[in-house]
This record gives sequence, structure tokens and C-alpha cells, in this order.
Amino acid sequence: MAESFTEFKEYKNINRPTMMKVLEDVFRTILRKRYGTDDNFDVIVNTDKGDLEIWRRREIVEEGAVEDNLTQVNLAYAHKVEEDFEVGEELYEEIKIEDFGRRAVLAARQALVSKIMELEKDELYRKYRDKVGDIINGEVYQIWKREFLILDDEGNELILPRSETIRSDFFKKGDTVRAIVKEVDLRNNNPIIRLSRTDSNFLAKLLELEVPEIYDGVIVVKKIVRQPGDRAKVAVESYDDRIDPVGACVGMKGSRIHGIVRELKNENIDIINYTDNKALFIRRCLTPASINSMEIDEENKEVSVYLDPDQVSLAIGRRGVNINLASKMVGYEINVYRDVENLNEQDDILIEEFADEIDEWIIDVLKGIGLDTARSVLELNRKELIRRTDLEDETIDNVLQILEAEFAEAQEEAEKAASAGNDVVEAKEDVVEAAVSEEEKIVEAKEDVVEAAVSEEEEE
Repeated sequence: MAESFTEFKEYKNINRPTMMKVLEDVFRTILRKRYGTDDNFDVIVNTDKGDLEIWRRREIVEEGAVEDNLTQVNLAYAHKVEEDFEVGEELYEEIKIEDFGRRAVLAARQALVSKIMELEKDELYRKYRDKVGDIINGEVYQIWKREFLILDDEGNELILPRSETIRSDFFKKGDTVRAIVKEVDLRNNNPIIRLSRTDSNFLAKLLELEVPEIYDGVIVVKKIVRQPGDRAKVAVESYDDRIDPVGACVGMKGSRIHGIVRELKNENIDIINYTDNKALFIRRCLTPASINSMEIDEENKEVSVYLDPDQVSLAIGRRGVNINLASKMVGYEINVYRDVENLNEQDDILIEEFADEIDEWIIDVLKGIGLDTARSVLELNRKELIRRTDLEDETIDNVLQILEAEFAEAQEEAEKAASAGNDVVEAKEDVVEAAVSEEEKIVEAKEDVVEAAVSEEEEE
């Protein structure tokens, strides 16, 4: 009993009033079983020393006037304790725990242990119910097939399901794990605390820890979408025009974002400047792809995006992750199309790309007058080009011929691709026509068979 009392005293999570109340209830239960009532008993709990005292109060009455031995005592008995007692006063006697007997003490001990466990569970539930959404650190204690058993700083058991871990997470016993408290449930009066490393709030809390502006509320995280371990997109907005939200989150040379990327096993994080302009926000969400045009269908919540062929793969991303995350971020289904109408308008080419056909000194002259790309040279009038560069006519004509040939070749390839597409369509139409014709022949043949059968019946 004393050992149980000591354990209870040392349990730090239970406050003193609760401790005293529980202990008093346990011993009052023993008193009721022994005496039938506990009304005239005082239970004094000493939480500092880890012991208690039980005192019985009885009224002193004249000799022979005792009606209830439980609440009254005669004067002669009181004088044995102290001679100064008088009728009408109260006599206090200490009840020793040993007087209850071994069985009663063992029952009290069991009740005390049970109360400790219940209070421990209730306290754990209340503690982590208030921590839902917070990051905690724990140590891997046991590894199971579908989950990890994590111990916090106080030795409480937490569960990290494998479904809530990043694909490249690998933990062994004794490793320190950082995760967010996702949910707290009660199962058969036992608290079940589940953690997560894949929840979007985990990334939000990591950003809050790394970026003081988010913690202070100057920068607000509007929305987060994740493909855990692969890619994440975070839309942020600044309430202070002097602060760039994207730059603040990334930090000097990526100092702030790198720590988060390492924690998330090299998950690529795109920080996007939030805007109410839907078209502009879609463009930012599809980074790093460059969009030519788009059509937004508000009714069906769909967006048709047109890009140059070399930008399509960038927009879709590896295993379609980029476009899926962008769709979740904007709340629209994004459909990507190759911009066939603009195939002849190929992306501009830097003038340095033609160094194998045009002399370097000529390229330097062109760049000296601000002509850095092939299209900028072609868009300038020939006479104006000769005048500004002070180059010979033959040299200018040669440069123009090289540049025009490059774009003519690209145009020819685009036309071939379009022609090939038309051929495929025509071939499909021929196949359809042939199939229809064949079906008509089959129908006609069936009709002939039916007519022949009817004719034979009529003859019979």
C-alpha cells in the first residue's frame, strides 16, 4: 500500500487537488465497508510525505446515554484518553490502516492502482487532444509491419502508421522521428495517438518554425498540396507590401527551405505567390512550364491550357505529379494541349546558338546593337540592319539566309507533323467507311436469307 502511495505521489502529471481527492475517495470506501458510514471520519492526505491519517469523531455523552457507538462515546471512555474532556465535546481517535485487515488493505491498493491508470489515460488523452496539429519529436521504440511505436519525452506511446510516412522514410530502433499529431481517439477507454509525416499541416508547421514572418502572421499560407516525398506546392501571401512572400520562405540562397526539404526526404517544394487573378495563379501553379494561352470553363471547373510541345512534359511533370498538384491547388481540372496553331512560331533562339555558322565577330557586332536573338535580327529591316551594323551587304544577306533557313526547317517539320495527323484522320475515316460498307453487306445478306426462308414456307 505504501509503495502504491509513493508511486501515486511521484506521478507528476496529476495535480495535487486531484491526487488528494482520489486518495480520500479510496479510503472512504474502506470506511463505509467497515463501519457502514464515513460521515464522522476525517481523512487527511499528506501529499508531501506520501502518507495519510484517518481520524474518527464521536460526541461525548453521559454514562449510560450512548445510543450509537459509531457516533457517541461515554464520558468514562473519554477520560481514559484525556481527563479534561466534558460532555458535549468531540473525541478524536486515530484509526490505523492495519486495523482494517489485510484483505481490506489489498482491496484499497488495487483500487488505488486502478485509479492511477484511469487518471493517467485521461491526462494523456487531454494532453494530446490539445496538441492535434502540433509537431512533436519522439524515439522509435518498436517497428511493426504496418506501423511504428514511438515514445515521447515522457515515455507515452504514440503510433506512426506506415501509410503516414514518406515513401523514402527509413527508421530503425532508437532513431528520432519528427511528425505532427494528426488525431487522438479513445478505444476501449485507451487513448490512441496517431502521428503523420504526409499531412499538409506537417509542411505548414515546418514552414512556421523556419520562417518567422509566417509565425508572426505577416505571411499567410493560403493552401498546401503535396505528393509526399515527390513534390509540394505552397501558396503564400504577404500582408506587408515590403515583404516578398516567396523570397522570405526560400531564404538567402535557400537557407530556410533547405532544412524543410531535408526533413521531407528531398521533396521538391514550389513556393507560389498567391493571387486572386485566376489565370495568373494557374500560370504560377504550372511552373516551370511556360503557357501560351488558356481557356477557363467556370461552369465545369475545367481549364484548357495550350503550350509549345517542349513545354508539355514540364507542365505534366514526372508521373503527372506537377499537373495533378496544380489542379488541386486551383480547384480546377487542368487539361494540357499542344499549341498546334503556334507550331510555326517556335521559341526564339539566342544568336550565340549559330556560332558554328556565323563568325563570332559578326555575332558580337549584332549583340552590340541589341540584337541578342534570331527573331530580333529577322524583324529588323535589311537596310536598317546594314546601316546600324556597318557590315557588308553580302555578310548581312548570309546571316539572314542562315536564320531564315533555321525557321523554315522548323516550319517544314511542323507541316509534316500536321500532314501526318491529317493522314491518320483520313485513314481512320476510310476504315470506318469500309466497316460500314461491310456491315451493310452483312445486313443485305441476312435479308436475302430471310426472304428465301419465307419463300420456301409459302411454297410448302
